[in-house]
Amino acid sequence: MPEVDEHVMVEEVERRLADSYADIPAERINSIVQSAYAQFEHSRIRDFVPLFVERRARAELARS
Repeated sequence: MPEVDEHVMVEEVERRLADSYADIPAERINSIVQSAYAQFEHSRIRDFVPLFVERRARAELARS
């Protein structure tokens, strides 16, 4: 089974969030996603990083 690149998965997260939060500018969504992603920069286990990024970004966007 081919391994999916983590960066590609985070880009997909960003697209899903942009679709879900169409009223929020794409630049703001990108900033929130990148901030959430940066929090996991030194995580040794990477398997669930995109999932955690999406959850944190969604929580931040819901507060907006």
